[in-house]
Amino acid sequence: MSSSESYDLENGEIAKSVSPEKTRDQPLLRSEDRLLSRARFPILRSFVENVRKVVFETKLFVLYPAIPMAIVAQCYSFGRPWIFALSLIGLAPLAERLSFLTEQIAYFTGPTVGGLVNATCGNATELIIAMFALHKRKIYVLKCSLLGSIISNLLLVLGSSLLCGGIANLNKEQKFDHKQADANTLLLLLGLLCQIAPLLFNLQNMDSPKHDGSAVLNLSRTSSVVMLISYVASLFFQLRTHRQLFGSQEDEDEADDEDDKETASVGVRSAFIWLCLMTIIISVLSEYVVGTIEDASETWGLSVSFMSIILLPIVGNAAEHAGAVIFAFKNKLDISLGVALGSASQILMFVVPLCVIIAWIMGIQMSLDFGLLETGCLGFSIFLTAFTLQDGSSHYLKGVTLTLAYVVIGACFFVQHVPFDE
Repeated sequence: MSSSESYDLENGEIAKSVSPEKTRDQPLLRSEDRLLSRARFPILRSFVENVRKVVFETKLFVLYPAIPMAIVAQCYSFGRPWIFALSLIGLAPLAERLSFLTEQIAYFTGPTVGGLVNATCGNATELIIAMFALHKRKIYVLKCSLLGSIISNLLLVLGSSLLCGGIANLNKEQKFDHKQADANTLLLLLGLLCQIAPLLFNLQNMDSPKHDGSAVLNLSRTSSVVMLISYVASLFFQLRTHRQLFGSQEDEDEADDEDDKETASVGVRSAFIWLCLMTIIISVLSEYVVGTIEDASETWGLSVSFMSIILLPIVGNAAEHAGAVIFAFKNKLDISLGVALGSASQILMFVVPLCVIIAWIMGIQMSLDFGLLETGCLGFSIFLTAFTLQDGSSHYLKGVTLTLAYVVIGACFFVQHVPFDE
């Protein structure tokens, strides 16, 4: 390679920056030294710069020590409530950095795919928690954590995003493209039907002498297959056939134009690598949380139902929560909706039926009957969210309504003491 070429370290391309005439008469040794300084040391400088931007450019970096402390506490079998608390603290900076990386990816992919990436990586935690609970045959914790995660995304994550976005943008009306919200709402309503049907069937035939639960189980497995097919169809619809309907909204005012001119500070390849790494760490800490939830519940005097439906989903949705709020602050509601609604529909239409199918394969009886109170709260959350987003605009009062609705549901499960019986 000639001395006139230098590497674009992020994209793997070769860029010509020095003319051959300027280096023709220089000694070969100096030319080789120049190549080494341009090829090797820039790689090191690029790595250090990536670490600085991704790891340390956050005010929450002081919480990073909680991550190794949680791992050490788990390895040496310290007090399990301590493991629970340290894992919760360690998840906070990782969630914020995950939202930063998703924003970097959104510069290259657009808000729709960016929101899908954030929802997918954030829901890796829920999926690992579900598999862990399923392996331990903790079906009650599994159902409550997944249901709570959906409700948390619809009311807490989306509500706090609309609230913070409305307060930060009081002088201008926040608008979003409702096509994306409509598509996710349709999925959520279909998933609600698939959960209501086994519940109603179970309630109707509860007093029947022939009712042994097998019919509800078969109905749940059939509905799970339908849910998976509809989720795959929605992905094909959004990312393939009707991709143009989910493009970014073009803003007309000057301030938004300046936002559109921003450039990514981390390359797309580096962002994906860091995204995968931090998702793995978040999953490990979340697994610690699940393993110690019963001991923490007994020590702190909180019911397992409240911990599973409220506290555990808040931890699992920390990544989505931080990302959606930050995007709303920057008046990027399309990405916030993609994160919150995309995550909720992904859990309901992919993670929940997948758990039913895997439980079927493992010989575990898991149905879509989540209980009357739980399903009622889910239905109310979906309908309230649909009415909130129907006009394609947002203000802080909508965020207040959704957030307070989540508080009411949380209080409901706080006073409900369901015995932990698997």
